[in-house]
Amino acid sequence: MDWRKDGNFVTAEEAVKAIKDNDKVVFGHAAGAPQVVPAEMVKQMERLHGVEIFHMFTIMSDCHLTPETEGHFRHVTNFVAGNSRTAITEDRGDFVPLHFSEVPAWFDEYFKPDVTVCVVSRPDENGNCSFGISCDYTLPAARRSKVVIAEMNPNMPYIPGDNFMNIKDFTYIVETDGPVPVLPPAKITDVEIAIGKNCASIVKDGDTLQLGIGGIPDAVLMALGDKKDLGIHTEMFSSGVVDLVHKGVINGKGKNFMPGKLVATFLMGTKELYDFANNNPAVEMRPVDWVNDPRVISQNDNLVSINSCIEVDLMGQVASEAMGLKQFSGTGGQVDYVRGAAWSKGGRSIMAMPSTAAKGTTSRIVPFLKQGGAVTTLRNDVDYVVTEYGVAKLKGVGLRERAKRLIAIAHPDFRPMLEEEYKKRFKN
Repeated sequence: MDWRKDGNFVTAEEAVKAIKDNDKVVFGHAAGAPQVVPAEMVKQMERLHGVEIFHMFTIMSDCHLTPETEGHFRHVTNFVAGNSRTAITEDRGDFVPLHFSEVPAWFDEYFKPDVTVCVVSRPDENGNCSFGISCDYTLPAARRSKVVIAEMNPNMPYIPGDNFMNIKDFTYIVETDGPVPVLPPAKITDVEIAIGKNCASIVKDGDTLQLGIGGIPDAVLMALGDKKDLGIHTEMFSSGVVDLVHKGVINGKGKNFMPGKLVATFLMGTKELYDFANNNPAVEMRPVDWVNDPRVISQNDNLVSINSCIEVDLMGQVASEAMGLKQFSGTGGQVDYVRGAAWSKGGRSIMAMPSTAAKGTTSRIVPFLKQGGAVTTLRNDVDYVVTEYGVAKLKGVGLRERAKRLIAIAHPDFRPMLEEEYKKRFKN
């Protein structure tokens, strides 16, 4: 087919003219964030007022977040990242507490997008373009929007799953050819290596894993080399998963639900990761309201969820998104997977963190969460907590014993302070 005849190809300038005052706009996510259209929106911002822009984490797409755009654009998000944190702090944006899995339903009831700006691959022989590495909330938003502006990039991987829209369904197509943003592997410290080994001790042959990106998830993957028949059902995965696929450790043979499939809702990492996913029938990308639905997650027996957090108090309450009143990130999919793992036959969930923060001056295991801080994972739901000093199993354990187990995996420098609090609280 001659797909160029089926699409409405225009310049970025022409496409952005479709955006009006007070429109609600959704940008694609993470490494799938649009680059060209946001820049053109900033060029045209003097004619635009009160435009609300929703996105979660983005790479190389923040020109709309500067103080100069105030009054023209307002950021809305359920996940604060480094390039958007200042806008939220300075009240040039709004933070909405919201589980990742609930974003598409939020579009239906609250945000109701007028325009979605996404990045897609070139079409296949049937005219279907893949949303590539950003299916998540991006495809659901496009399916709900009056106007869909697609940046069509030949470098965007064509990834299978429920991850497509036909070229005829895009309102406007802007051709681009820039590289898809990459995120290099994190530098892994000795502390993270120790945490990874402790997490790996909880993982069994045949388990299905959920993990994210960064030093701790990468360290966990490094420690899983002696495991067999592992599977993946996760909101995202990175290059460390690819390494274990090549080694035969991750093959999906142990999965009872979608066996053999690497299930995810977005990808972020190296070019090698994107090349691996491109046209790979073993990779299954689907929208986040399916992938992260705890009822779907729980269909995987032996689902092991591994997430990071900021601090844990002696009752087992987990703060993963805020430092007191300062919003640092968001709930993301953490609670989606904690619940899914709890409902999974043989499932387990892990909160993994270094024992200290601020260059060793602050304990992450604390008597009380910082004043004003949000509880991300409830003490009723927490299962395992892991630091470089060990593993604390909290599920089903009383408050007194929880405190003892958490103190045992705290940094030694802070154990005396925690033990004093234990004595005050439990009178011995």
